[in-house]
Amino acid sequence: MGHLWARSALTATGWQYNVAIEWDTAGRITALTPGQPATGNTRNLVLPAPANCHSHAFQRAMAGLTERRGPNPQDSFWTWRTLMFRFLDQIDPDQVQAITAFVQMQMLEAGFATNVEFHYLHHRPGGQPYDNPGEMSDRIAAATAETGIALTLLPVLYRFGGCDQRPLAPGQIRFGNTPDRFARLMEDARSSLSALPTDCTLGAAPHSLRAVAPGDIATVAGLTDGPLHMHLAEQIAEVDEISAAYGARPVQWALDNIELSNRWCMIHCTQMQPNETIGLARSGAIAGLCPLTEASLGDGIFDGVRWAENGGAMAIGSDSNIRISLVEELRQLDTTQRLRDHSRAALATPTLSTGERLLRDIARGGAQSAGRGAGHIALGEWADLLALDTDHPDLAGLTGATAIDSFVFAGGNDMVGDVWSAGRHLVQAGRHIARDAITARYRAAVATLRDGI
Repeated sequence: MGHLWARSALTATGWQYNVAIEWDTAGRITALTPGQPATGNTRNLVLPAPANCHSHAFQRAMAGLTERRGPNPQDSFWTWRTLMFRFLDQIDPDQVQAITAFVQMQMLEAGFATNVEFHYLHHRPGGQPYDNPGEMSDRIAAATAETGIALTLLPVLYRFGGCDQRPLAPGQIRFGNTPDRFARLMEDARSSLSALPTDCTLGAAPHSLRAVAPGDIATVAGLTDGPLHMHLAEQIAEVDEISAAYGARPVQWALDNIELSNRWCMIHCTQMQPNETIGLARSGAIAGLCPLTEASLGDGIFDGVRWAENGGAMAIGSDSNIRISLVEELRQLDTTQRLRDHSRAALATPTLSTGERLLRDIARGGAQSAGRGAGHIALGEWADLLALDTDHPDLAGLTGATAIDSFVFAGGNDMVGDVWSAGRHLVQAGRHIARDAITARYRAAVATLRDGI
């Protein structure tokens, strides 16, 4: 059982005041009662804590180490990927567990309540399975047990090095599976999650149209009733390769060949034509956006205004984890729209400010992408709660939408006061409850890895 009193809370029905919020032992909200006197655990401003919809946790250890130009005249995603593959030749399960725990801790301290882990690092260097084929899933689950965050684990099917179904390159070989071996891996992942709280979820992910055969997509979808994710239309070279191989651009091919619904989260979608944006938005699929990584890798700018105008659902992720910050991802999403269109408040509505609209949207879309309910504070939903630190100088005296806008556009992680994930109070006074131990293990884990970049 848990209890929190909020002077103001952004709930499913809008702002409520002097609200008593209660949840059961599983972490689901059982009471939401406005107009109550302050008792017990009190906070001034409580918001829904969203899911981080897309993470490759192990890449956190590379942050800041790939900013030198490669041998090509124009550095790109593809030269960055070569450095990432070199990094993968070294990393071991102990290091993956320590890095994942550090990433999850930083997600919580940034205001996220859920880690949706796009998990494709399955095997040993050289591509041979571990003695326990689910070793890496076990390590992600073990990190989750340390941090307490909600986990949606997405084992990734990755078969080929391109649309011509060429073999995986040496740097990719640790990802590779046949459909049969992947089905076994899914069972191992389900077992890995069995020791975690009941709000943790298993989904699946065909990596991309380049890395699987078209028939694999339905096969993967049939292995789980959880969420389904796939990289889609991230890079110009990817669009060109898929267009040449399949006779259609990737988004159009997905619209024509995949049974899209809100089970699907399509990651990036930075290379879409207007008709593709409209079609995908109306399909019900969620756009999984990672603006900081998309900027770092030169992917492009998501067509957020057109997407929103057509009722599209959005979620936010930290992808390569070069910087884990809910507000910086939202700020990057909105400011790129402004820069492209020479506008301001591009994603506001006549009734909602930019910050409030973005937070509401990505809380709902993030929950859908994680298979985690509706993504708002309401009876029966998970108690995924974010309390802002209203003692912060830039929040002093602010309430409602103005406080959210200041958080998103003038703030950072230091405005996060408390975070509950399914009622587990994991961030208190801005710090994760196990920060020191998790950070010490991370330091030890990356000490040798960084020498090899």
